[in-house]
Amino acid sequence: MQYYLLTLGCPKNTVDSEGMAMLLSAAGYQGVSVPKSADVIIVNTCGFLETAAEESLGALRDLARHKRRGQTLIAAGCMAQRAGDRIVQEVPGVDGLLGTRRWMEIVPFIQGLRGGAGQRAFGRYALLGDPEQALMDAMPRPTVVAGSAYLKISDGCNAPCAFCSIPTFKGKLRSRPQAAIAAEARALVISGARELILIAQDTSDYGRDLGQPDALPDLMRAILVGVTDFSTEHPEHDLRWLRLMYAYPGHVSPRLIEFMASDPRICHYLDIPLQHGHPATLRRMMRPSNVDALLDTFARMRAAMPDMALRSTFIVGYPGETEEEFAGLLDFIQAIRFDKVGVFTFSPEPGTPAFEMPNQVPEEVKEDRLERVMAAQQHISLARNQAQVGRTLDVLVEAHGEMTGRTAKERKIPVSLARSYRDAPEVDGLVVFPDRLAVGQMARVKVTGAMAYDLMGEKVTGDA
Repeated sequence: MQYYLLTLGCPKNTVDSEGMAMLLSAAGYQGVSVPKSADVIIVNTCGFLETAAEESLGALRDLARHKRRGQTLIAAGCMAQRAGDRIVQEVPGVDGLLGTRRWMEIVPFIQGLRGGAGQRAFGRYALLGDPEQALMDAMPRPTVVAGSAYLKISDGCNAPCAFCSIPTFKGKLRSRPQAAIAAEARALVISGARELILIAQDTSDYGRDLGQPDALPDLMRAILVGVTDFSTEHPEHDLRWLRLMYAYPGHVSPRLIEFMASDPRICHYLDIPLQHGHPATLRRMMRPSNVDALLDTFARMRAAMPDMALRSTFIVGYPGETEEEFAGLLDFIQAIRFDKVGVFTFSPEPGTPAFEMPNQVPEEVKEDRLERVMAAQQHISLARNQAQVGRTLDVLVEAHGEMTGRTAKERKIPVSLARSYRDAPEVDGLVVFPDRLAVGQMARVKVTGAMAYDLMGEKVTGDA
């Protein structure tokens, strides 16, 4: 039996897809690179925003259109959980629906689907909602190819954000057991990870559902201790970076900041999606609105870690956002001076409180404000990058490329595309330097030039 697996959406979906692939391989299924060769086609869908839902539906439609006799098409993941009825209505060729918390049942689900037995929802075989027994063990993961791996520590979210649909299909926060996460971290390092990236809907809320608020520092300590015990005997397996993503502003505790500053393997980097910088807008978003407290948190982080790299995301054009509130967002961004920023226009999602809010902002105003935020942040990002010139940074090579030289002989110069501790994969910039090192290798690079998003450098002799 052969399968084809397409993953859409965020890194959390990537982790789930890797788990499905490992379970299928263990059961004797063979992965293929083109859908026409597969007996089973699986699309791990994203349904967070309408644009993501449309992308998922488009992929399913295309696969259903070319489905041959005997092939089975499965819609898995977020959109299957959130809008399975819509998938069935718009893509009749879908044979089964597998929810966000049931991916670990992929093998028996396929067996039941192809054998003609299974639960039904929306007229299709389906496994939706919560499993009878929560996943407790370390998840199976593939070999780490490029030196970096995501590590999911929880699922679901307790935050009441008025614009967000995630709790409607992901449910409340459910933290994975510390021992299982530490075991999975160790397995990833053994298989080649130099960087582990902790992800969840809200990493900083880890443990609250277990009666252990502020448990993230303890989890990070357990990961590092477990990896250290192994690396002492096997120095070729060495974790260099532990990176933290998706923190919630009210949950970044003094203890977390202190612990991040205490171990050199923890990246002095934090992705903390704030969504806005004006108190009135934040209150309508049902987000933490004490801007002074946010400023204090960032000040404490930079006092503890002067080289701290901060990333955030913001929404412009939220219902009721006045020009004064938007100006407050610009002032906030100028005050914090984030290293990296992502900006999105508000997308009204059905089933969320913000969907029916009055004073919806026109699309042309949203786009204008997005451009104004990005223009302001571009100057800040450039200045933050220019401050790196002259520093020597450890970098992790993740790809290769070419750049144009100044003379005919140097027209095509091979370069390595790498990331420093200041850059998370997929969303941040690169450190580019002449040389072609192996993907997954670490090097020391002296920064010689800066652009708004990327750095240029030269390899320094010696091990990173």
